[in-house]
Amino acid sequence: MLSRRTLLGRAALTGMVALSPHLALANAPTDRRFVFIILRGAMDGLSVVSPVGDPAYAGLRGALADPQGQSTKLDTLFALHPAMTATAAMYAGREALFVHAVASPYRERSHFDAQNVLETGGTVAFAFKDGWLNRFGGMVPQDPAIAIAATVPLALRGKAPVSSYAPSALPDASDDLLARVGALYSADPQLHPLWSAAMDARMLAGANGPGTMAPAALGKLAASFLAKPAGPRLATIEINGWDTHSAQVRRLGTQLKQLDDTLAALKLGLGPVWSKTVVLAATEFGRTAAVNGTGGTDHGTGGLAIVAGGAVRGGRVIAEWPGLAPSQLYQNRDLRPTTDLRALMLGLTAEAYGLDPERVSRTVFPGNNVRAMTGLLHS
Repeated sequence: MLSRRTLLGRAALTGMVALSPHLALANAPTDRRFVFIILRGAMDGLSVVSPVGDPAYAGLRGALADPQGQSTKLDTLFALHPAMTATAAMYAGREALFVHAVASPYRERSHFDAQNVLETGGTVAFAFKDGWLNRFGGMVPQDPAIAIAATVPLALRGKAPVSSYAPSALPDASDDLLARVGALYSADPQLHPLWSAAMDARMLAGANGPGTMAPAALGKLAASFLAKPAGPRLATIEINGWDTHSAQVRRLGTQLKQLDDTLAALKLGLGPVWSKTVVLAATEFGRTAAVNGTGGTDHGTGGLAIVAGGAVRGGRVIAEWPGLAPSQLYQNRDLRPTTDLRALMLGLTAEAYGLDPERVSRTVFPGNNVRAMTGLLHS
């Protein structure tokens, strides 16, 4: 049973934390910003950045190969899905890069377990109870953190402090009511800090922050926090719906448009701060190399990570390409992973904050001797 104190404490927060399970933020005293976009459902990287120059690609992909014939050529091997127009412009402006044939250490096909590995940074599901980004946040001296979410994503959960904020569809409380509640809690040692944290988050967002939870709106909301001089420096955004077992051409096009809009909203909203920003979009695993019988793809292994931001040395596809011939596939069905996703996570965060990558590796991926990718960002 909930005590009156617990109930009041929750009520004080849920009035403003009601609808948004998709965005979380954390403070850190640095000019750099890092945004981790979690693409839940296993994005088909072979359709996003397609290896059109691989001789086996068209035969495996069938109707999924360049569905609209308007892909953007990236180099002699790869082409970008036509729905990613803003991202294509970032790539041309050397503000975006792609890492292909990448995967976490997970090699099975459960979304639930794979997302746990993606967010905790472990080698198997549930090896860690906290998130890799929270462990990283603990390395940067920081003020009390803030999260914008009804529930903080696992990637940001852990010992490093994270409070939360999310806009509500309910009518805004009047200033008079807020003042009265603040006075009511002023002498309470437990409720007063909770209320103060909630008020600080509300002020940071603006009293009438946006309430819609479309991915592009989340990008705009995240940018509104990250752009503030005293705002948070770490953020996560979650975009669901990437499990395209059927009708993939239509469904993936919609998903990619949302992701593209989110990246565009971040860039627009951050303004000059974009030059100090790194965005990583990653998914829990890839999808099968061949199209299935329902116009989609099934759970696979090797996938794609997208990196964007003004701090990024973009305009390139990073890939130790394994090939798509039958003998080159993983378990005769998936893109074979050749790059550890954790090496990318490690390289981006260590470079962004100017930290020793070996020290970051020991803290963020303890016991796993992960070696950082290098040369990802401008110095």
